[in-house]
Amino acid sequence: MSYVKVNNNYRSLDGLMKDIFNEFPSAISKTVREDVLNYPPVNITEKPNAYVVALNAPGYIKADFKISLDANILSISSEPTTTPEVENEKVIKKEFATKAFKRSFTLHDKIDIEGIVARYESGILSIELPKKEITPNPTKAIEIQ
Repeated sequence: MSYVKVNNNYRSLDGLMKDIFNEFPSAISKTVREDVLNYPPVNITEKPNAYVVALNAPGYIKADFKISLDANILSISSEPTTTPEVENEKVIKKEFATKAFKRSFTLHDKIDIEGIVARYESGILSIELPKKEITPNPTKAIEIQ
């Protein structure tokens, strides 16, 4: 088998347009989200009996998070604790950082707010939002008098 060099520098206009409109916005939005807006990414999944909000926040501890519910707005915020500097250590390069952030989500009426549970494990903050049992309004015939 012989080695064949491939030149991928040539792109059609169609391929270039796909790159610009498909890949470029996602790269920009990730940079804006992480660098400018300072909030971690979130995944929201639906299970048969609940919704799960999973927030990717490695490097934090449970005490850093504050979760509150005001009317139907679920707010997740963090004010990370600072680590004290050790007297006999000199930091040469520091890239680890946890930043303060706040994210808010509007909850639907079918969420049972009394049963909301939050867990922080392996750098993921998971908030389970159980669904309410919604009973359909009974049908009633109204007699005209």
